Amino acid sequence: MFYKHIKVIAGICAAVVVMASTSVPVEAGTTGMPAVGAAPALEATSTSEQASATAALKTASKAPVQNNTSGVELAVGEASSDVYTTVHTAQTQAQQQTVPVEGVVEDTVLVVPEEETVSENDAEDFSNLVIAQVNDYVNVRSIPSEEGEILGKLYDDSVGEFISEQDGWYEIKSGSVQGFVKAEYVVTGEAAVALAKEVGKRIATVTTTTLFVRQEPTTESPVIGMVPIEDELTVTEEDVTEGWIKVSVEEGEGYVSTDFVTLSTEFVKAESKAEEEARLAAEEAERKKANAAASNSAASKSGATVSGGSGTGGSVASYALQFVGNPYVYGGSSLTNGTDCSGFVMSVYAHFGVGLPHSSGAQRGCGYDVGGLANAQPGDIVCYSGHVGIYIGGGQIVHASTAATGIKVSNANYRQVLSVRRIF
Repeated sequence: MFYKHIKVIAGICAAVVVMASTSVPVEAGTTGMPAVGAAPALEATSTSEQASATAALKTASKAPVQNNTSGVELAVGEASSDVYTTVHTAQTQAQQQTVPVEGVVEDTVLVVPEEETVSENDAEDFSNLVIAQVNDYVNVRSIPSEEGEILGKLYDDSVGEFISEQDGWYEIKSGSVQGFVKAEYVVTGEAAVALAKEVGKRIATVTTTTLFVRQEPTTESPVIGMVPIEDELTVTEEDVTEGWIKVSVEEGEGYVSTDFVTLSTEFVKAESKAEEEARLAAEEAERKKANAAASNSAASKSGATVSGGSGTGGSVASYALQFVGNPYVYGGSSLTNGTDCSGFVMSVYAHFGVGLPHSSGAQRGCGYDVGGLANAQPGDIVCYSGHVGIYIGGGQIVHASTAATGIKVSNANYRQVLSVRRIF
């Protein structure tokens, strides 16, 4: 990455000046973040939705900032500010940039990383797909015959890749299963291409450090939320405006630039015989734990209670409920001083010796899927587009919601649930 060096000519002698206390240091290799209480307004020449400083820093009076474990607290407001402010903890001050300038410095000089370009998303090719159209599932067999061994199941609307055709059977590859399905129970070709857009779930994976979600598809629109790198968002609408898509986040629906996401389509894949057996065994074990559990601890702050679940899962939910009312802080992971949604889940599980990633998208791949909200038990991680919470039973979750609401209890079905994951 190349850096911009700003020359200030205000005298005749040259010197190397380390940014003084009136300057706001920017850590090498990081991007600037928006001023507290104000959403950023980018310069007309910039199309970046990265949180990068593109205007000269002004040392005007700002709302106080509380540092957290991530080193920066951010809030969003009206898009009236033309200033970006970066806040660092003392740990980062040893990495301040030395800026070569000429003469006497009469204003603050800010070093800004050049923005990286992200390649455009290519259209996906669905022409090779095979999609099941049955009441429940179609068996995947070892040979193109009903005499073949059952290797797995391709459920209704599940998708595989076409390999070959033999005597009214299609050889397919789906998930970990490769075998043959009867052609009459699946669709291919143009029909599969059209159906793929209905049964597939469009996902936008964030490829920049901090992605702004805006009210309207323009850089002049106010920011309603921010999403960290590698988080996955559900796309609710495409082609609304060139270069923009509508996505779902905790604060509501908004728009993001396609320059800073990778678009893909998620499909349900076949389940192998071994995978099905393991899933059923795990579900049965959980049912036995639930029947034997008597974990109905009350949470002192929220008045909510934990209902059912395994002993460990119930303990996770009870522990999480202690922090209801504490603040939400983007990028944070402190259960008392402020955390975001994935930081909340990560820190709660860390108390029980479980290491989870600080990313809602990554947490959607942890543990195992229980098959939806109907099978959820206390302690399960409930995953939404760009958001996660902890199930506490009774159809409710506890989660770090937004800066306006902090950590709170909500109905679990207040938004579309993408997945429910079980750790214990």
